[in-house]
Amino acid sequence: MSVNKDVLKVLKDTSRTFYIPISRLPSGLQEAVTSAYLCMRAIDEIEDHPDLENQVKAKILRDISLSLQAGHQDTTQEAMIAVFESYEKLIPEVSYRIGEWALLAPSSIRGRIWDSTAAMADRMAYWSEKNWTIETQSNLDQYTFSVAGAVGLLLSDLWAWYDNTQTNREEAIGFGRGLQAINILRNHREDKVRGVSFFPEGWQLEDMHDYARYNLALGYAYTKSLPKGPAQQFCQIPLTLADATLKALTLGKPKLSRDDVLKLVAKVSR
Repeated sequence: MSVNKDVLKVLKDTSRTFYIPISRLPSGLQEAVTSAYLCMRAIDEIEDHPDLENQVKAKILRDISLSLQAGHQDTTQEAMIAVFESYEKLIPEVSYRIGEWALLAPSSIRGRIWDSTAAMADRMAYWSEKNWTIETQSNLDQYTFSVAGAVGLLLSDLWAWYDNTQTNREEAIGFGRGLQAINILRNHREDKVRGVSFFPEGWQLEDMHDYARYNLALGYAYTKSLPKGPAQQFCQIPLTLADATLKALTLGKPKLSRDDVLKLVAKVSR
C-alpha cells in the first residue's frame, strides 16, 4: 500500500464504502484521494456533530479554512491543532487529525485539495449558521453543490492531474449531488428530529427521489466516460451503492443490509 497502515485504518473505520476503492488506487493517486477524502470527512464530522452549537461549528469550520489558506508544509499541522485546542475531547479522531490528512497528497496536487477543503469548510459554516434552511430547489442545488457537487469537480481535477483524464464537469457535479441526495433521503427522519429538513417547501419523498435519479443519471454518464481503470472503479462503487439504496428506499426499506453492500461491492470489483 502507498498509504501507511495507520491512515488506512482511520479510512476503514470512517468509511468501508470508500476504503475499498481507495485502497486499490495506484501509488500517487491513492495518497491524493485519501488526503481529499479524509480532509472532507473531517469537516463533514464537524458540520454533523450532535453536541456542537451551530455558531461553534461555523467558527471551527472558518478557522480550518483560514488555516488551510495560510498553511504550508511546515505549519499546517500546528495550525490545525490550535483550531481544535478547546474541542479536542469533543471531536472525532478523523477531524482532529486533519492537519495530517492535508499533508498526505503529493506536493504537486496538495494545494488543490487545500483550496477545495477550505472553500467547502466556508460553505459548511454558512449553512450551519442558516440551520440548513432549504426553501426552494435552488437552495437545495446550492447546498448539494457546496458539500458534494464540488467534490465531483475535485475528483475530476485529481484524475486530470494523475494521467490527464478529461471529464464533463457538469456530470461531475451531478455525480456528487446524486450521492448527497441519497444521504438526504436516508437521513431525513433523523434530520427532522433535530429540526432540519433538506426538502424544499412542498416537496414530498417522490420529489427528492426524482432529484436523486436525475443526478445519479449524470453520475452514471460521468463514470461511463472515464477510461477503464482505477478512477472508473472508484466512482462505480459508491454510485452502484447509491442506486441500490434508492431502489431499497423506494420499496420502503430503511437502507441496504451489510450483506447487500458486500455483495454489490464484490460484483462491481470483479
